[in-house]
Amino acid sequence: MKFPFLASFIIFILVVSRAIRRGRQQQADIEANFWARETKANSVRRKPLDNLDYIRIPFDRLPTQLMAEDPAVAEAIRLLQDLSTQKIVNLTGYTNTDLKLEYGTANITVLTEYDQNYTLLVRTLQRWADALWDAGHEREAASILEFAIETHTDVSRTYYRLAKYYASRGESFRIGELISIAEELRSANKKAIVRTLKESYL
Repeated sequence: MKFPFLASFIIFILVVSRAIRRGRQQQADIEANFWARETKANSVRRKPLDNLDYIRIPFDRLPTQLMAEDPAVAEAIRLLQDLSTQKIVNLTGYTNTDLKLEYGTANITVLTEYDQNYTLLVRTLQRWADALWDAGHEREAASILEFAIETHTDVSRTYYRLAKYYASRGESFRIGELISIAEELRSANKKAIVRTLKESYL
């Protein structure tokens, strides 16, 4: 009995060791590839940013007068007004290396600023929509959420609340549109959003 057990144990150790070596090699390859891309990216010269998909806030489509006296709503609108004077670009899913390769190392600071503006934008839109939704103004909240979706936000709550709104109005076909948009995201939230929408409404 001891010999078969010993042989099995040795085989197990060999398999584990091989798996560990393979994992280390794969990690080494990943790191080597990263540093190769990073080195290349750091040599890319500044490129024009004219082709970026700049986001404009359509205040004429948004319910800026509704609950304007509410502190949360007022703060959200103020933040959005401040953002409207700045450049906003959705760069979710792009690494600094990706951006340097595409637009040049010298642009990384300004691109980071544009992306930070976008993050503030979608978070503020969500807070504003939530305030209106919780007060019973679901239609107006939906108009805010729809704008956020147009910018390809990856805030999962935006998709879920809008899907709930469409379902409540008998417009479940529009949830398919939300899924199509979510499937194009470059975000880590993509799979969870798509899965939840499909499981809940399809």
